[in-house]
Amino acid sequence: MLYRTLIYLHVISVVASIGPFFLLLLTMNKLRTASRSTLPSYLDTFRYTVQLSKHSGHVLVGTGILLVLLGPWTWTTPWIIMTLVIMLCSLFFLARAFSPTLRKFGEEGADREKLVGKLHRTVWTYLILLLAMLWFMVVKPGMWV
Repeated sequence: MLYRTLIYLHVISVVASIGPFFLLLLTMNKLRTASRSTLPSYLDTFRYTVQLSKHSGHVLVGTGILLVLLGPWTWTTPWIIMTLVIMLCSLFFLARAFSPTLRKFGEEGADREKLVGKLHRTVWTYLILLLAMLWFMVVKPGMWV
């Protein structure tokens, strides 16, 4: 029962980590056209999503470690190694990807169109990293077995 509960928590944390970023894609057009007074609320949505993803990632990593320790998989399993490699890449990416761009929106004379374009690319890049990890966890390919 414990193992199944950990799997459930692991999956819920994946959903909480990935799902909100799809909603951010819908927010991009609002960032382009938002007035000075409404812009901060859209930027706060981005900040909240990044924070949610970070905290969900903590649950994801914790449950993942427990699942490996308690389950049939080892740390040398190819799909676990690849997931960890991509996770490390995504951590470095997330740490530098959103905050600097979001801060620039508040600067006088900032090119909003350019900043929105950068955020759009950043969201897609991060989504691709997250979805690649999800693919390895679901498919569990034996890459070099």
